[in-house]
Amino acid sequence: MRQPVTLITGANGEIGHGLIGHFAREGGTAIVALDLKPLDERLRGVCAAGLTGDILDSNLLQRLVSEFEIHAIYHLAALLSTRAEYTPDTAHHVNVDGTLNLLKLAHEQARWHGNPVTFVFPSSIAVYGLPDRATKERAGKVCENEWNFPTTMYGCNKLYCEHLGRYFAKHYRQLAAERTASGVDFRALRFPGLISAVTMPSGGTSDYAPEMIHAAAQGLPYSCFVSPEARLPFMAMPDAISALVKLAATPAERLTRSAYNIGAFSISAEEVRGRVSKAFPRAETAFQPDAPRAAIVDSWPADVNDDAARRDWGWTPAYNADRAFDEYLVPTIGRFYREREGASAQTR
Repeated sequence: MRQPVTLITGANGEIGHGLIGHFAREGGTAIVALDLKPLDERLRGVCAAGLTGDILDSNLLQRLVSEFEIHAIYHLAALLSTRAEYTPDTAHHVNVDGTLNLLKLAHEQARWHGNPVTFVFPSSIAVYGLPDRATKERAGKVCENEWNFPTTMYGCNKLYCEHLGRYFAKHYRQLAAERTASGVDFRALRFPGLISAVTMPSGGTSDYAPEMIHAAAQGLPYSCFVSPEARLPFMAMPDAISALVKLAATPAERLTRSAYNIGAFSISAEEVRGRVSKAFPRAETAFQPDAPRAAIVDSWPADVNDDAARRDWGWTPAYNADRAFDEYLVPTIGRFYREREGASAQTR
């Protein structure tokens, strides 16, 4: 008998750490974790299996099919926004072809065990593209169907994968003589900028905020690549994990969309610096905007309208800006570097 499991791709990333930690605390979910790099030691003991490999590797995916009965997929693996702009062809290959591989795997698994496979996909505010900052300021909170004109390969990939998922869920092989449901229950969340206190930022265009905090906690100077006025919605990582799990658990009949905005708090780069300086008075943060990257940030909404998520599945963030910084980010990141410094001092 194959073991019923939940598959998490990109398991070593920021969201993967939080999601696996959640399931470990809750119990009752067997996790198969997949990543390009060997699984973090902190995660190995709480997973049923940890596989090292590429979502583009068909042999690896066939191994998954042969060894496990997959009932849910959290597809986190992706080439993030900044890196994607340097290698757009590779980004498209990983982000689109990889997602298509996983959608086909979900379909095949649903056919085998006869139950829908819940496919949870973290999308992004990168799917939006506003032409300039003035338009961004006038737009206010942007709804899901507004300004879907992404300016980055990452944003294009995410938007297209949302449509791929909707196709598999609603319209798969619609011209077949004997049409049957694909078995793929696709659900996407458009995340704002995510800030984690326990993992390092890893190539997102909104990472200037967590980078600012981590640099200050280490006593290092930081040059911010956006202007002080640059504004984006952000979310503390615990809220991101909560949203993924809550959306996955919601009965399908309650959902009116395949992709949902979720928000927590909107904050400017200058406001981030102010909070960081308050927590770390010796912080040295300068603004040296990099025009191309700053323009990408300016093309993303200053905030999002998440009324649909609040109505359909009860989304409510636990962390506003005050709580995110004062109770989660500053104390946790500060403690991490103090402990690391202490351990280093003992070895000298």
